[in-house]
Amino acid sequence: MNEKKRSNEKVNSIYFIGIGGIGMSALARYFHSKGAKVSGYDKTPSSLTKELAQEGMSIHYEERVDLVLKDAELVVYTPAVPKEHKELVYYQQNGYRVVKRSDVLQIVTESSFNICIAGTHGKTTITTMVAHLLRHTGYGCNAFLGGISVNYGTNFWSSERNVSVVEADEYDRSFLKLSPDIAIITAMDPDHLDIYGTAEAMEQAFIDFSGKIKEDGLLISKFGLKRTKDLKGPGHLTYSAENRNADARAENIRMIDGSYEFDVVIKDKRIEKVNLNIGGLHNVENAIAAITTVSSLPIDETKIKAAVADFKGVKRRFEYIIKTPELVFIDDYAHHPEELRALISGAKSLFRDKKSTMIFQPHLYTRTRDLADGFAEVLDMADEVILLPVYPARELPIEGVNSEMILDKMKSKNKKLLEKEELKDWMKKEFARKGVLMTAGAGDIDLLVDPIKEILK
Repeated sequence: MNEKKRSNEKVNSIYFIGIGGIGMSALARYFHSKGAKVSGYDKTPSSLTKELAQEGMSIHYEERVDLVLKDAELVVYTPAVPKEHKELVYYQQNGYRVVKRSDVLQIVTESSFNICIAGTHGKTTITTMVAHLLRHTGYGCNAFLGGISVNYGTNFWSSERNVSVVEADEYDRSFLKLSPDIAIITAMDPDHLDIYGTAEAMEQAFIDFSGKIKEDGLLISKFGLKRTKDLKGPGHLTYSAENRNADARAENIRMIDGSYEFDVVIKDKRIEKVNLNIGGLHNVENAIAAITTVSSLPIDETKIKAAVADFKGVKRRFEYIIKTPELVFIDDYAHHPEELRALISGAKSLFRDKKSTMIFQPHLYTRTRDLADGFAEVLDMADEVILLPVYPARELPIEGVNSEMILDKMKSKNKKLLEKEELKDWMKKEFARKGVLMTAGAGDIDLLVDPIKEILK
């Protein structure tokens, strides 16, 4: 493996506009770990911004130029920040070096051996899994994650080993700034059509990403991707949960108390009796991708098996909040129809005899408009569905686009639309406190998880 020298660039003071974002906070932690003075702005406090403040970073929540870091050598902003943001405009007009998050990831990783995980879903779990396997086996890596690892309670860690594991984000085409030695592509389903315009344009971005792999590198892609033949990469392996035509797959899958045991086959190599202690068959498939990646490095097989068994998952990725014989409460970040399909089918296969109730908060007006038919079809898989209003995030309302669009397209009769406060009343008065309850969405639905848990207790 060809490890490079580290970048010589030393940043002593850095300011983040949107520091509470999952990708931004990982970079903030990276620079903080290197001894830089780190501060930033975010729109609202969150558990993540509170953690950053406790770690010694200065954060404020008002858009005020008098509060910004005046001696910042580097200013980083997320594409979700509006162009007219006062702090962003101040830095741009006063000669500061202002860059996007993707530019910083490019700078940080240009001199390391990079494992980059891309795809419209599954990437956060696989990125966290790969990084955990490298850390647990003692191999080591620098991890830039798009979720909070349950094992370590963070989305970033560093290592003396000059290897970076990076979640490669397709939003705003930012993953095209990376230089992977190993790249994984999990899915190319239509999403972010506000940026790409068409599904074909989005697929092309993934093909361009595969073209970024270094000369002696490796591409690992999910078996059956629509344009597999167009993907580039000097070496190429496909993976699947069970398809025997894939280069890497699981065989002899057994379900034991919400966990899985299976054999991993990678071409002519077999790793027997791997134990995965998180739910959902889609996570078996994610594990195949991660194990295939780590197996391409000089790491002992018994260490890989021990690391997989110890993997506790990612916060808000099929995360068990309550698990009793009567009631299972799962929280998930799912915000695309295919992610919801994996969540609902995973829960139904693990808990076949239980009624399933889904509480879903759509994320973005554009996504709701573009994928309303898909959302309706998948939500019909649940026995009961509660929809919350659309979480707008960076968008302004679009006339005629709302959660009713999805509700009206659903065939199920057991469905309703509730405001957050109405939902709490419904939980107290009408929910039977048994079966499988799922909360899903990428907005602020996570703030309801603890209140719901208290009600259910």
